[in-house]
Amino acid sequence: MSEHTNAFTMAQKQFDRVADLLGLDQQVREILRFPLREYHLRLPVQMDDGSIRVFQGYRVQHNDARGPAKGGIRFHPGETADTVRALAMWMTWKCAVADIPLGGGKGGIVVDPATLSMDEKERLCRAYVRSIWRNIGPRQDVPAPDVGTNAQMMGWMMDEYSTITGQYTPGVITGKPVGGGGSLGRREATGYGVIYTVRETMKHLKIDPTKTTAAIQGFGNVAQFAAEGFIKQLGGKVICVSYWDREDRASYTVCKDDGIDLDFLVSITDQYGSINKDQAVSAGYTIEAGDEWIAKEVDVLIPAALEGQVNGESVKKIHSRVKILAEGANGPTTPEADEVLKARGIFVIPDFLCNAGGVTTSYFEGVQNDMNFYWTKTEVLEKLDDKMTQAYASVYDMSKAQDVYMRDAAYMVAIDKVVKAMELRGWL
Repeated sequence: MSEHTNAFTMAQKQFDRVADLLGLDQQVREILRFPLREYHLRLPVQMDDGSIRVFQGYRVQHNDARGPAKGGIRFHPGETADTVRALAMWMTWKCAVADIPLGGGKGGIVVDPATLSMDEKERLCRAYVRSIWRNIGPRQDVPAPDVGTNAQMMGWMMDEYSTITGQYTPGVITGKPVGGGGSLGRREATGYGVIYTVRETMKHLKIDPTKTTAAIQGFGNVAQFAAEGFIKQLGGKVICVSYWDREDRASYTVCKDDGIDLDFLVSITDQYGSINKDQAVSAGYTIEAGDEWIAKEVDVLIPAALEGQVNGESVKKIHSRVKILAEGANGPTTPEADEVLKARGIFVIPDFLCNAGGVTTSYFEGVQNDMNFYWTKTEVLEKLDDKMTQAYASVYDMSKAQDVYMRDAAYMVAIDKVVKAMELRGWL
């Protein structure tokens, strides 16, 4: 991976820029530029045919000054130590900007989960926990689902941890199945949170959401609920989504100029977000190249897939009509692309504010696990809306007060909170 697309290099560049703006001491920078701890794991797993396959796994704890580390576990063939480091760092800022008492962590295993049977996935999940259980826990580090993992897999991991420790410990993992310690509203949380921030942006820009259109990259959990929120809550139209086709090993953009029928597309999509092309075409959708989503004549772009997708090249394709870029994914925009977006006056809702709905509801799940008392879905989503709206206001106000880009403002809010926590604990 070249330097400009290395996620950790990108995360450090973003941090360095704001550290300069804040005039942070060198000693503070040395703590925050790198993870406090990281674990590299070799995981032998018996496959269905009786053979043993060894998987590479990671768990990175970037900073826990504000509370236990928090962050998802990815099962992805392109996972590297640097992507996990970057994601852990972004989780520190995400928890701080959302003002929840947690730090930043992240995990990953180098694997395409679609190549594993259900039993193999379960054995890999349990092997991961057996390898890392001493270093996670409700007061240490709380994993959650991410790309390539789901609620069932979190249920297996929670069960393995509870079995090893000899006590039922639902709070060790969030994103669990409802009925197995999970929270109502968790599935919708990240995608809905994206839309809450888009709604607030439209208020400031005096845009009527019912007259807007959006293009979304991705069609996994985040993208699907962002689309649902955009259509049903804001009253806008989503004219295209992109997805990764596992059979073709290629990405495509599925388009309908008068707006997609979300329920229909979901009905022809598998558990990994891969849409059935033939059925889509039969229903009047057009199929275009995977990177065409970014070139659409829309008001809002929502990258909700992997990092580095809005880069120095792809940013040139963005249509002049685009007013808002809402980062549903983690780290979708490179520093080179940021400069172009600034120059063009496109309003960017930065990732660790925009997609903080997931970790906020994971925090709510942990609170419910601790209380052993569970809220209704309406209560969860109302609390989420309140938290996201407050977080958005703090970043927007900082942006206006300091006359800085929204990403820089989000970093300012987050870094200030983390540094204060380190000072209060005597780390500095």
